[in-house]
Amino acid sequence: MLVADSPLLASVSCQLLLTFALACVILCAAAAGVGRAAGASLRPLSSNNLLTWKQTHMRRDRVAEDIYTFTSDLYAKVTAGVILTPEGTIVIDTLPFPSETREMLAFVEQQGTGTVRYVINTHYHSDHTNGTFLFPDADVIAHRRCRETLIESGEQRLAEARKQTPGLGEVTVRVPNITFERDMYVHLGERSLFLTPLPGHTGDCIGVFIDGDKILFAGDAMLPVPHVAWGDIETSVRSLQTIRALKPDTVIQGHGQLLLRGELAIEIESSLKYLNCIKEKVQQLLHKGASEADVLGIDIEACGKSRVPLDGLVQQLHRHNLLALYDRFVGEQEPREERVV
Repeated sequence: MLVADSPLLASVSCQLLLTFALACVILCAAAAGVGRAAGASLRPLSSNNLLTWKQTHMRRDRVAEDIYTFTSDLYAKVTAGVILTPEGTIVIDTLPFPSETREMLAFVEQQGTGTVRYVINTHYHSDHTNGTFLFPDADVIAHRRCRETLIESGEQRLAEARKQTPGLGEVTVRVPNITFERDMYVHLGERSLFLTPLPGHTGDCIGVFIDGDKILFAGDAMLPVPHVAWGDIETSVRSLQTIRALKPDTVIQGHGQLLLRGELAIEIESSLKYLNCIKEKVQQLLHKGASEADVLGIDIEACGKSRVPLDGLVQQLHRHNLLALYDRFVGEQEPREERVV
């Protein structure tokens, strides 16, 4: 049962995805556990790599009774979730490569708890939505802006991605058929899920809060380093404050490790300080007439964040943030995602 708009809350190897700079569309993944230095060259994924990767098994964690997370080995530790109920299954996000999402689907079938009833997309980026087509009988739920974006540009982005990554050849764009703008409840079996907007990374980001267990699937609203190149700092700050107000016991980030309550408080405070820090430093440098290169010299650790998480990809996210702020403050008009950094 669905209830919409409730009145409650709103490189040793450089074979990475063409990072977030191309809207998480052109997949050039990195082997698990291999870091990448900021500014390293980028190369597309080869078909030989794909043959090896098909044998990779994702990490699966049980975070509560009949609630599991799946973490990609192929790209940036993307996370997705499965909630099993006697009346069917809810999937929260899918994964970049069909082989990974099929592992999730096989797990659901092995559990014998019935078909997948709902797939919830936390936002439109392909590393969270590429596998949605593998659930043809499920209703797909997302923010209204997610549906609009996929209709407007999903096919074009997928066509561009296929040119770089043969492993996406069978992927088709699946557009959400149930959308909301404010808040929404999803009820299945004994589970009640509260869906609420968490924009900032993109305008269509949502979180999925599981009542009772107090588990929040935060999507990319919660990352080891906030990424605001397609959104804005102020909105991201408000979303982090919303996450704090929900008081979850566990948060599943869009990428990386889950956070427990004590860790969450520290991480949110760290992320808020980081966003304030980069904003102030970019403004200060521009006030002195600094160049783009000067702005890119702002070190991630000088703003309180480690350069290690996600096998070093956070350094690229940090650079994208700095470039987006530079564009914003100097009034450049060209979209930053057109540029490889």
